Amino acid sequence: MTAPAAGPGQPPPAVRIDAHHHLWDLTRRPQPWMDGAWADPVRRTYTLDDLTPHLAAHGIDGTLLVQSSASAAETAELLALAARAPAVRGVVGWADLTDPGLPDLLAAMPPQLVGLRHQVQDEPDPDWLARPAVRRGLAAVADAGLVYDLLITRHHLPAASAVAHALPGLRLVLDHAAKPAIAVGAWQPWADDLAALARLPNTVCKLSGLVTEASWPTWRPVDITPYTRHVLDTFGPHRVLFGSDWPVCTLAAPYDVVVTLAGTSTAHLTPDERAAVFGGNAARVYGV
Repeated sequence: MTAPAAGPGQPPPAVRIDAHHHLWDLTRRPQPWMDGAWADPVRRTYTLDDLTPHLAAHGIDGTLLVQSSASAAETAELLALAARAPAVRGVVGWADLTDPGLPDLLAAMPPQLVGLRHQVQDEPDPDWLARPAVRRGLAAVADAGLVYDLLITRHHLPAASAVAHALPGLRLVLDHAAKPAIAVGAWQPWADDLAALARLPNTVCKLSGLVTEASWPTWRPVDITPYTRHVLDTFGPHRVLFGSDWPVCTLAAPYDVVVTLAGTSTAHLTPDERAAVFGGNAARVYGV
């Protein structure tokens, strides 16, 4: 179901990219975030072969593979997979931002590395992003021409805005809209803090991971669409990226339902704007 080739004199078809998915092999390493029975439904190994049928069913041409553990070995494995799997357009990996040797490490990385991410949401220090060593690492990410994905909660949004302001040359991608508390219908201060981040031009936001912030067994689209609309209204359709967050999303909804929800959430946009959200923006931001 990939898009047909363009005819003579016609523009090329829009590329469709899932900007956020994970793979992990539990025989190689544990996933520390699977810290309770709630994770049992996804407590198994996931390979690209598991994802491929979902991509084909929805005409998705490529994906961005995102780290799931703070492991240099995992990142190396993801990069090796991307080098041999055309569907994986790039990897958002992990590296220690506080490592003084980070600039040299990034300079030696293969082109499949398009960004870095760290589980900031799990750091006990709420000001982790403000640490001088972390800021130096983020500056090195910018100097290397890479993107930094922000895995944070709504409580970290002011700190994220401070980073974006301090490092205007760093492209920041907010994952999962900073995880608003959809399950309890909380709106503020998330809404205002998200809007403040969106005012900084070096930021974009993934339309991803929201089903798992809703009530897993009972959520309805109407519970989530106010949050997706706020993301689109504040960042604008050319700074929003669709991502499935598969297989984590399956805790609350299968891949098909996540894609359908994203389609419903963007139905008010123009065709060009929808094409941007569903692939064009990811291709531009990550350079894939």
